[in-house]
Amino acid sequence: MTKPDTPSFALLSMLIAGVFPAIARTGEVVDVYKTANCLCCGKWADHLRKAGFEVRTHNVLSLPAARKHFGVPDHVASCHSAKVAGYVVEGHVPVPDVLRLIKEKPEARGLAVPGMPIGSPGMEGRQASHFNTLLIKHDGGTEVFAKH
Repeated sequence: MTKPDTPSFALLSMLIAGVFPAIARTGEVVDVYKTANCLCCGKWADHLRKAGFEVRTHNVLSLPAARKHFGVPDHVASCHSAKVAGYVVEGHVPVPDVLRLIKEKPEARGLAVPGMPIGSPGMEGRQASHFNTLLIKHDGGTEVFAKH
């Protein structure tokens, strides 16, 4: 049997910590609201699952109605909305931003990546574009939360 202080145990520990860093930090459930025919929404949900989130997807007939219900302003709309830890997450928000939101618990409605920028999680492509994750304030205003 290998002793815990051997190099192989240390390597295994580092691999686990490096490959699955979010699993230890979140037991959060993410409810994703999307239309039935949206493929990129499923890819975004897969990113969350790989990071350790439990993800439940819900097909809705009207995404604008769901966004309105969650208080998401039209100017930050994307192809899906989600709820996690009491926050709304609109669009292809990267996992590190979701984790930061949960950790920091800002006074806000949530986060948004408006539109569907190429290079965001679930929208991978050859020509990745730069995009911002926005913090949605309670008054509907936004500010940059993260730059990608």
